[in-house]
Amino acid sequence: MKNQRKAYFFALLTVVLWSTMSTAFKLTLGFMSFESLLTWSVLFALISVGVLLLFTGKSNQLFHISKSEFWRSALMGFINPFGYYLALFKAYELLQAQEAGVLNYTWPVVLVILSAVFLKQQISWWSFAAIMVSFGGLLIISTKGNIFSMKFENPYGLILAVGSAFLWATYWIINMKDKREGTGKIFLNLVFGAVYILIYMFLFSNIIIPPLKGILGAAYIGIFEMGITFVLWLMALNFSVTTAKVSNLIFLSPFIALFFISIFVGEKILPTTVFGLVLIITGILMQQLKRSKSDTQAVQ
Repeated sequence: MKNQRKAYFFALLTVVLWSTMSTAFKLTLGFMSFESLLTWSVLFALISVGVLLLFTGKSNQLFHISKSEFWRSALMGFINPFGYYLALFKAYELLQAQEAGVLNYTWPVVLVILSAVFLKQQISWWSFAAIMVSFGGLLIISTKGNIFSMKFENPYGLILAVGSAFLWATYWIINMKDKREGTGKIFLNLVFGAVYILIYMFLFSNIIIPPLKGILGAAYIGIFEMGITFVLWLMALNFSVTTAKVSNLIFLSPFIALFFISIFVGEKILPTTVFGLVLIITGILMQQLKRSKSDTQAVQ
């Protein structure tokens, strides 16, 4: 049943929770390594989504999956949470929170590029211009405005932040083709991700119990970043009369995130970060405008 008030409530709640994540990542990384953060946050995400499955009576879905769905979850779990958050958390360890967060937000632009490569979707001149606008924003942020010098303070962190956007866009493409119910699918992806993380920790690191503040931070990230927030977003989409009425609210998230970073992390938000973010969002909105026009013409 459609209920636009409920749709806006769940959508805004999701946006606010996601907006706190850059701050939560940076603060929690002060108490543990990026690998430990990934390990503990995925553990809490597994618990939260598992409890949600039990309370909603959807846990039986896990015992009725096909072989192809099993292997698809194995692949998706490798991309997200394992690869995506491994790259993202390391980027946050190396960069300022405002840089890592905004650069990671280039994933909708990357999605257009990957769709052209893997889904054979043509990129029009308008789409190419939109990509260039967003790319300009990326350059402004990564060079702190010195785009002609092309000097990057931390190239490795930059590669990881943008690389995480590529991983998320890849995950999104695979996820679009997976028609399974969301909660069960997320749980199975987390299970596989946890297996990959344990193997990684066994080979390259050690599992240690972090201090209480680290545990609390990992719990917050696991529950609200990796776990139930996706379910809240799906509820917003289901309650909404149209997807467009709530989907554009997501563009509030990076701007609210900069506010939280400034207050709680104590970073001075650079004008180049804000200007670069505006360019990135402008490019994404240009893509959406093109898509909505195409959809209108198709209906006519």
